[in-house]
Amino acid sequence: MKPTHLRLRRACVAAAATGALIAPAAAGSAAGASAPERSTSGYAAAAAAPTPPPSSDTDTGFTPLTPAVAAQLDAAVRRVMREARVPGVTVGLWAPGKGSYLRSFGVADKATGAPMTPDLHVRIGSETKTFTVTALLQLVDQGEAGLDDPIGRYVAGVPNGDRITLRQLAGMRSGLFNYSLDEGFVKKFEADPEQSFTPQQLLDVSFAHPVQFEPGAEFDYSNTNLILLGLVVEKITGRPLHEVITKDVLGPAGLRSTVFPTSPALPTPYAHGYTDQTASGEVEDATGWNPSWAWAAGEMASDVQDLRSWARTLATGTLLKPATQAERLKTTPMNIPGAGYGLGIFDVQGWIGHNGSIPGYEVLPVYLPSAQATMVIVLNTDSLYKGQEPSTLFGEAVTSIVTPDHVYPGHKPVVPKSG
Repeated sequence: MKPTHLRLRRACVAAAATGALIAPAAAGSAAGASAPERSTSGYAAAAAAPTPPPSSDTDTGFTPLTPAVAAQLDAAVRRVMREARVPGVTVGLWAPGKGSYLRSFGVADKATGAPMTPDLHVRIGSETKTFTVTALLQLVDQGEAGLDDPIGRYVAGVPNGDRITLRQLAGMRSGLFNYSLDEGFVKKFEADPEQSFTPQQLLDVSFAHPVQFEPGAEFDYSNTNLILLGLVVEKITGRPLHEVITKDVLGPAGLRSTVFPTSPALPTPYAHGYTDQTASGEVEDATGWNPSWAWAAGEMASDVQDLRSWARTLATGTLLKPATQAERLKTTPMNIPGAGYGLGIFDVQGWIGHNGSIPGYEVLPVYLPSAQATMVIVLNTDSLYKGQEPSTLFGEAVTSIVTPDHVYPGHKPVVPKSG
């Protein structure tokens, strides 16, 4: 059965079971052609020097990336691809003293058979939230805003706007209805996924619904919160959000392949993205769909190496004052054990970062401070498999091998059949 609403709103934590991702009302089965078991082996890397046997290291909890472990990872990724019918995926792992692993599998374009490679741009969905909140926190560092300021100070007409704070918006505790759950909005989007939406149109959809709960009372993942924070950044700076993020976040972070687009075009080279979030329920190529409906909550695009760099920058707070980063990393519980959400960031079994999902694409860039390790997974479908995000399935498969004490996202892994 096809979900009754866009799953783009899912773009928070790790699994459809978390509620942070917000599971669809009816989980759709993954669709699309099975991906070839092609790996871009030239992109694989492992430690050249002799390394200990492939067992978890007691100091950091990260398994050395020996050739034997790389072979285990290859097999695990291929199993998930076959089971979830993922066209293409790139998986990257980096840990000091443990080696590295960077390998692509499958195809970037089902029409031509062009292979998936690590240099391809993809849409990053809700990873965008990490950039929007970083821009806001930089303004906090500059004394231009306070985390406990009410949103009504910056944006008029917000329900409970005199009581909902910027902190509650960034922490997903505002109580505001998530516009991308609105049936009418979904039907409008599905009728023409190339149309453009303005931030005010998105807020109008949300504000037509009653608030869900009192400010701060609960955790509830809502894209509406980030639309408001994007407007706050624009109000304070007097500049468009895409310019603020480009100049004040991407520039200092040294990210040259990450963009906040002002059109549906993706930077080249790019992977085609495939989704079953369509009016017919059939899989379509969503590469050229307009991401404006996600704006500050999910419009950006990037590639593997930039996401690798950003995962560490985000988790370690190098663009913020230490006190502000400490506030960012204060998490409140979500509904899976060992997981919490901070200010536009999560901590799931020790992995810090954010995932992203938008029709056609999913990304999972996270950082494990205990091992100074980075994991980046990018794929060119968002079609669920048995109610699970495909990026979550890959995350589970990979971390079960390399960080058995920090399995992402922490519930019992779904082990695909090997047939």
